[in-house]
Amino acid sequence: MSFVLIDRPLPYVALVTLNRPDRMNAMAFDVMIPLRSALEQVSADNTVRVVVLTGAGHGFCSGADLTGSGTVPNVEGLTTTSVARRSMDLLNDVMITLRRMHQPVIAAINGPAIGGGFCLGIGTDIRIAAEHAYFRAAGINNGLTSAELGLSYLLPRAVGSSRAFEIMLSGRDVDAREAESIGLVSRTVPAEKLFDTCYELAERIIGFSRVGTELTKRMLWSGMEAGGFESHMQHEGTAQLYVSLTTGNFDEAMRAHRDHRPPRYED
Repeated sequence: MSFVLIDRPLPYVALVTLNRPDRMNAMAFDVMIPLRSALEQVSADNTVRVVVLTGAGHGFCSGADLTGSGTVPNVEGLTTTSVARRSMDLLNDVMITLRRMHQPVIAAINGPAIGGGFCLGIGTDIRIAAEHAYFRAAGINNGLTSAELGLSYLLPRAVGSSRAFEIMLSGRDVDAREAESIGLVSRTVPAEKLFDTCYELAERIIGFSRVGTELTKRMLWSGMEAGGFESHMQHEGTAQLYVSLTTGNFDEAMRAHRDHRPPRYED
């Protein structure tokens, strides 16, 4: 049985599914290592313009598998301390891979996103949730820390520092309606409309130029880490000049507007 599936529901769209529904897609290494490989494969596929990430069954991802973490490769002869470090590196690599993917990644949050699953969801570029979905920073509930896999970096930037502190320190559930109201997800839809909504958004993105969407993703992520406003504007300006001076996209956009037709970008 494959724990990660790659499907092509529409032209230029890849659907990546965590496929361990009996464990609510828990983050055993037997799942996360194939997930990293699948994301790398899809990122390198130039026929893919948008990626949708979801979980099989009724949950997005329940976080760490508390019954068995799976097999960590290449740890023979290492001490427990070194194995722990290698294990965390493998999980961190999944988050970094999401960040580095060329394509925008839409998370279809089809159910609970708990602990590491919360982190996985917030590591995507856009999140759309089914009405019954919820989020929980569960580490604190298990005597650990809720700060894992970049959550303490990403969550304050998504919802503000006070809300992030409250969510991560209380370990409470954030339902889909609240998640939308605080900006944790961009919208909440009925479960039966979740994938159609994601695909409609994907098709809209695909209508723009490849270089435009890829650079916009990079600029947004770079902006989250920018050391200052002016330096980031310089970064944005370079990207804008790069596209406008090395492609005919702007002229094509003007022609399409004049001719009342969709643009055909060739980058």
